[in-house]
Amino acid sequence: MTGEVLLLIFAFALVVSGLVVGIAVPILPGVPMAWLGMVLFAYATHFAVITWRTLLLFLVFVIVALLIDFVAPLIGARRYHASKYGLYGAGLGVLFGMVLLGPIGILIGPAAGAVIGELAYGKEPDEAIESSKGALLGFLAGSLIKFVLILVMLGFMLSALF
Repeated sequence: MTGEVLLLIFAFALVVSGLVVGIAVPILPGVPMAWLGMVLFAYATHFAVITWRTLLLFLVFVIVALLIDFVAPLIGARRYHASKYGLYGAGLGVLFGMVLLGPIGILIGPAAGAVIGELAYGKEPDEAIESSKGALLGFLAGSLIKFVLILVMLGFMLSALF
């Protein structure tokens, strides 16, 4: 009984950590961390409410959320009429931003990359900035999706307790 309570506490701690740290510091794997918390919760409750099927479904959502992290800035830039150079710049900005600037680089990198790519393509600075707005909005949309997914996981766990 005590072991199960400790597992439940640790499970909730993983989910909340994934929510807070994973969203605030985007380079950390917040969504996978929350999913592991959900797995631990299911194990501690003997898969009575949260089944393997539910865990596998959420695993698919986690994989999609991880892909969205990289694709959302590109989609946003494209929505704001970025050229292929702007898209390449945004994509490279995600990678270089993470490596060179850490968590803040994930925010700045795609926007800066889109601007640099657009300027290299020959667009006017105003047009280049529009593309970078799209990259930034795409990143924010991806973060919102991750946030909502973790809240849904937390909701499943809380509803299983009551």
